[in-house]
Amino acid sequence: MPTTCALCRRIVPNERIDDPQVVQEHHLRPEERATSPTVLLCRPCHKQIHALFTNDELRDGYDTIDALRSADRLTDYIGWIRGTEKLDIQVSRSDRKRGRRR
Repeated sequence: MPTTCALCRRIVPNERIDDPQVVQEHHLRPEERATSPTVLLCRPCHKQIHALFTNDELRDGYDTIDALRSADRLTDYIGWIRGTEKLDIQVSRSDRKRGRRR
């Protein structure tokens, strides 16, 4: 059964799911794994979220998929990723996140 990424809403076709990391579980409240709600994300979206936000930011202000989807920092990325079939991308920490620990 194809999987839809909760963030970008792209459908990951069955034939691409043979890679066990192409769809990943994202804990909406980092560091609270035992009680955190989760969503399924394509690998690029999961990588991008963790490149742009600290765990503190995710836990304190972006702990729902709607909050993430409406985050200014993700607007351009979501517009771009929806137009591609890429399931692997290179990311680097944003200058905003660099230097922050959590």
